[in-house]
Amino acid sequence: MNKHGTAAGGSLLLTPRLRREYRTMECMVEIWCADHHDEAARRGATCDDCRAFLAYAERRLEKCPYGEAKPTCAKCPIHCYKRAQREHARVIMAYAGPRMTYRHPWLALMHLVDKVRKVEHPMEIRRRRARRDAADPHATTRENGPDDRLQE
Repeated sequence: MNKHGTAAGGSLLLTPRLRREYRTMECMVEIWCADHHDEAARRGATCDDCRAFLAYAERRLEKCPYGEAKPTCAKCPIHCYKRAQREHARVIMAYAGPRMTYRHPWLALMHLVDKVRKVEHPMEIRRRRARRDAADPHATTRENGPDDRLQE
C-alpha cells in the first residue's frame, strides 16, 4: 500500500477498516512467503504467486458488501473467496497469525478486536429495512448498510 491509500494493484480501498484489513493480509502473506518460498523466486517482499493471491484478496475486499463493518473472514457469513483461495488464506493465516504478534503487534491486536465484532448477514439487514419501510412508507432517510454494496 502506498502513501495515498492505494494498494499494490492500483485500486483504492476507501475505508480505513478495509485498508487495515488489506495491510494485515499483506503482512501475513509476506511472512508466509518469506518462510515458504525460495528467495530466488521472490522479487521484493513476495513471489509472483503470493502477489497474485494478494491481488485476489484485494479484489474481494473492494467488493465486500459489509464495507467498514466487515467482520474477519472466519466470522463472515458470506464466503466470497473461491474454495482453493479460501483454503490458501486459511493456511497462510494459521501460519502467520501467531507470528504477527511479534512482527506487527498493532495489526494483530486490531485483528483480534475485529474478531469480537458482531455481524449480521446482509440479507437480514435488508429484510429488517424492508419491514421498517413497509411500516413507515413515508420515511425519507435511508441507512447505509452492507446490502447497498451488494448491487454494485
